[in-house]
Amino acid sequence: MSGDALAYNVIFVLGKPGCGKGTQSDKIVSEFGYGHMSAGELLRIEVQSGSPHGEMISQRMRDGQIVPVEITCSLLEKRMDTLHQEKGLVNFIIDGFPRNKDNLDGWNRQMSTKAIVRCVLLIDASDDVCAGRCLGRGSGRLDDNEATLRKRFQSFVRDTMPILDHYDQAGLVFKVNGELEPDRVFDQVRQVFEKLKK
Repeated sequence: MSGDALAYNVIFVLGKPGCGKGTQSDKIVSEFGYGHMSAGELLRIEVQSGSPHGEMISQRMRDGQIVPVEITCSLLEKRMDTLHQEKGLVNFIIDGFPRNKDNLDGWNRQMSTKAIVRCVLLIDASDDVCAGRCLGRGSGRLDDNEATLRKRFQSFVRDTMPILDHYDQAGLVFKVNGELEPDRVFDQVRQVFEKLKK
């Protein structure tokens, strides 16, 4: 990105674990051609890569804690640059980020000149629905267990809701009902993207 005036367009996709962020993100990629990044997935890849940060990231994820924002932002920026270079993409969705004020502040510090946040898509679903999906997906993920999920739901209310309030005051939050069947959820998502075109 350095040396040119191009700024990436970014949509944050937020919601509790199991609300359907990944499913809806895949549909957005398929229909609208956006590049997709999951903050959590990039962190899991970093753990598996055996990088110096890997063990610390792994421990924080096991404990349901948030990874230092500088690491997450660097991984996101690197992935956007790679997708831009390889596929010419400038429109991106990032799911599961920012998750707290520290994330937001770090994003603004590192990315404010490189990316424009077009909107925040909130996929809304109850704790019970989300927990049932997470425990039923059998992914073997470190953080898909009942105790960690409870911590993650609490952390969403405590840490992420203020981020949503921040963007809502700027008129940038669009909420969809994540408890419906995936295709019906996407009907709502499609309406959001139509509004963004205007």
